[in-house]
Amino acid sequence: MKHIVKAAAIAGAMFASGASAQEMVFTSWGGTTQDAQDKNWAQPFSAATGTSIVMDGPTDYGKIKAMVEAGATTWDVVDVEFDWAIQAGQQGLLEPLDFSVIDKATLDPRFVSDYAVGSFYYSFVLGYNPANFAGDKPSTLADLFDTAKFPGKRTFYKWSAPGVIEAALLADGVTPEELYPLDLDRAFAKLDTIKGDIIWWEGGAQSQQLLASGEAPIGFFWNGRIAALQADGMDVGVSWDQNITAADALVVPKGTKNKDAAMAYIAHATSAEAQAAFATETGYAPINTGSAALMDEAIRATLPDQQTAVQINADMSWWAEHRDEIGNRWYAWQAQ
Repeated sequence: MKHIVKAAAIAGAMFASGASAQEMVFTSWGGTTQDAQDKNWAQPFSAATGTSIVMDGPTDYGKIKAMVEAGATTWDVVDVEFDWAIQAGQQGLLEPLDFSVIDKATLDPRFVSDYAVGSFYYSFVLGYNPANFAGDKPSTLADLFDTAKFPGKRTFYKWSAPGVIEAALLADGVTPEELYPLDLDRAFAKLDTIKGDIIWWEGGAQSQQLLASGEAPIGFFWNGRIAALQADGMDVGVSWDQNITAADALVVPKGTKNKDAAMAYIAHATSAEAQAAFATETGYAPINTGSAALMDEAIRATLPDQQTAVQINADMSWWAEHRDEIGNRWYAWQAQ
């Protein structure tokens, strides 16, 4: 109820001029994450403001660029990867955010830029199916690359190199302090040692299926997907050692005709109440610094922001600068 009241207050300020209820489009990645965004952000916002939120997806960077360049933007708020958001802001593809509406002071400063604010904060973690490992259990990133001690297929996210490159370097002995700039030759050489054992996952649901079935009994996963399996009663092993953090971001594509509604929606989605509700349901950490006080302590203990002692923050600014260069090499390597 609190976050519905918050949405109403935000919308009241935005639409005080008498603008009638309208429709806007929120685009995200689909699956259980977008379901939770719909339930905890969009529906309360719509109920409080009368603004209808149309869900679309999945997020497609090429489509955003084409929309903006054609002057035909139909997506109003989009959930994207933070490194892409930094790059897209520099390229003129995004509207600057209105921080007179969005309460910047309450947000984790790691996930705030002129053109983007965090949507949620997650970690890549080592996950494994205990049924496939009768003796020792994997616990480090080095174990993820040790097919002799821990045989079986490995699974990694196909569409994004951030996180995987860092994991390869850490497994090869690079210290967290020496990670950046990333030594790509060394990272790809390490990945070459297990390339024949990799099954790529293209979405969160697929990663869960690969792990649960034992087809890939060990891999690198979004922590929320592991939490969801555990919530369903599955025995899943997880190691937070050297978990690698990143964040999704909320952005407004250049040229939207619903900019006021988009800013109000982001203000609501990043409020303490809405972030706490979403984090409770998904296992991803809130980016609003006031959300912790609103959450159950037992749930809080399972989130990435409670694992900071063994945590490594991916450098999203570095990734934004090198995103295209690494992306080209990443997909060419996969195809070899």
